[in-house]
Amino acid sequence: MSSQRGASGGSNPVKKVPIHLQSSQNRLILKSGKIVNADGMTDGDVFIEDGCIKEIGKNLIIPGGTRSIDARGKYIMPGGIDVSTHFQMPCIGIKSADDFYTGTKAAVAGGTTMIFDTVVPEKGESLLDAYGKWRTWAENQVCCDYTVRVALTSWSEKVKGEMEVLVRDHGVNSFKIYMSNKDESMLRDNEIYAALETCKKLGALALIHAENGDIIAENSKKIIAAGITGPEGHELSRPEEVETEATHRACVLGSQVNCPVYVVPVMSKSAGDIIAEKRQQGCVVFGEAIAASVGTDGTNYRNPSWRHAAAHVVNPPLRPDPETPAHLLNLLARDDLQVVGSENCTFTHEQKKLGATDFRKIPSGVNGVEDRMSVVWQKGVQEGRMDPTRFVAVTSTNAAKIFNVFPQKGAVLAGSDADLVIWDPRKTRTISAKTHHHATDNNIFEGMTCFGVPEYVICNGRVCVDEGQVKVLQGFGNFVQTPPFAPFVYDLIRDSDQRKLAKLKPVLRDGTDGEMMSKVQNGVEHVHVSESPKPVTNSGGGGFYDNARKESVQSLPPPTPVEEIMVKSPSGVRNMQESTLDKEPKIEEIEKIEVPAPAVKLIEEQAEPQRATIRVKAPPAAEAKTTVRVRQPPGGRSSGLW
Repeated sequence: MSSQRGASGGSNPVKKVPIHLQSSQNRLILKSGKIVNADGMTDGDVFIEDGCIKEIGKNLIIPGGTRSIDARGKYIMPGGIDVSTHFQMPCIGIKSADDFYTGTKAAVAGGTTMIFDTVVPEKGESLLDAYGKWRTWAENQVCCDYTVRVALTSWSEKVKGEMEVLVRDHGVNSFKIYMSNKDESMLRDNEIYAALETCKKLGALALIHAENGDIIAENSKKIIAAGITGPEGHELSRPEEVETEATHRACVLGSQVNCPVYVVPVMSKSAGDIIAEKRQQGCVVFGEAIAASVGTDGTNYRNPSWRHAAAHVVNPPLRPDPETPAHLLNLLARDDLQVVGSENCTFTHEQKKLGATDFRKIPSGVNGVEDRMSVVWQKGVQEGRMDPTRFVAVTSTNAAKIFNVFPQKGAVLAGSDADLVIWDPRKTRTISAKTHHHATDNNIFEGMTCFGVPEYVICNGRVCVDEGQVKVLQGFGNFVQTPPFAPFVYDLIRDSDQRKLAKLKPVLRDGTDGEMMSKVQNGVEHVHVSESPKPVTNSGGGGFYDNARKESVQSLPPPTPVEEIMVKSPSGVRNMQESTLDKEPKIEEIEKIEVPAPAVKLIEEQAEPQRATIRVKAPPAAEAKTTVRVRQPPGGRSSGLW
């Protein structure tokens, strides 16, 4: 797995970590903890050497000089993986408050040992140039391992070619597509379709920000015209159905191309439900909630404090329904959603004030990279919605599998990177902007008390949080390549391709001529009576009605073959005011065909619903006559008694 580390080819920056940083604390044993993976828990020790998990078991024989950490009564878990961050993100002439140092420092403090940042080129900027710029910003600052995905802010043949270079030469296997941000980074459906085709060909994953940009643009104009300029206008301009429509459209587009789609972030109940429904239908789609959407809600936009309300502005917005967080957590617990990220993109109060008179100019973004794991543990595990194994799945393992860095990351296994957390489920922490490690002066979880604290955090074998004290090293993290064609994703795509191909069967025909075919032609129906009729039963089976029908038919002697019965349509017109309950229907020009009585009974038994049966009084048994049925009653077909 180590071959996936570092830069490869091209103009990627090359970082040289000092020898004393590479070799420090190279042997470590975690004793007597409960080891938690996504597929189960076990008691044991974990021995670490040279940044890698060397051995797992009990009573391990270890070299002298190894540091020992007592994990008794605590969980040993894979380090968290946050797949949605925006550090040092350019936005309307400013940059987000957290750069790659403060951002990854906050991440490690909260138990996250790897982040995925998002490269967002300016419209028309080369993807490769933007990628190189982000790598330069990150390389000497990151405190933990990192990688990137690249946003597609426009579409052209050049963009298509640069995607191929990024996948082949730079270890990038995911691209982000915006359905929002009209006139900025929004792609149209035909462009999204082409981008999805390219992603599938390259073995990449398409990340989609799902909001209808056209509707948002029009709504924003109306809300400003109505005199609403505060943060509440942000949510009003982007209601839940706007997210839901785009989520459905993203799933449909992905299904048509059969390209894997990853919707991020999922902020509403209905968007989450769409993803769950599409997955049940066989679509290869994944969904990511974020710390904000499971830890708070959109009622904050109505807070009388402008500062408080503006701090919560994020795209898509938090939803005013206070049941949304619990609903999203339940979807995560059932694997209808797979990952919790943070979309960490922090701005100070002064930066948020750029939109003081126009909600459209409030920089969009919230914190979450530090508090993500504590919030999910509190709302998910502590409140009984998921167990520790599912917690590990949604905060680490699923991300590692989807983005193809498993089991290098996201697992406590021999051979995996020593990115680990010793989690104390009994300790609590109260979240506050006064104590967090972000470079911003607000926190959307202000005052929330959470059970679950990362007592130790180990990055590449080095203890970076030691008994709660943060001891990160700037520039210590490595770039991790993400290879294409992740088995966790593309095995599903191959299965789906095979199913779809199996359905593509042409109808065999003899030339372009032939007769028009119809069951009923010119008012005459042709009914074929089988020589071996089978009783009709409902799908449930076993009912009294079904059994009675079966016994009745089985008691009959074998029927005399009858090729077909022809009944001409009646020509008379029925008086619609006249009751037919007590009278025999008046029928004209009915052709009566004599058939043996047993066959008549069979025809009656097989009569379909909503068809009238007319009985003709039979002579003595020796001369029994037939019963005929009429397809169309006098006056034509109706939906009533007929």
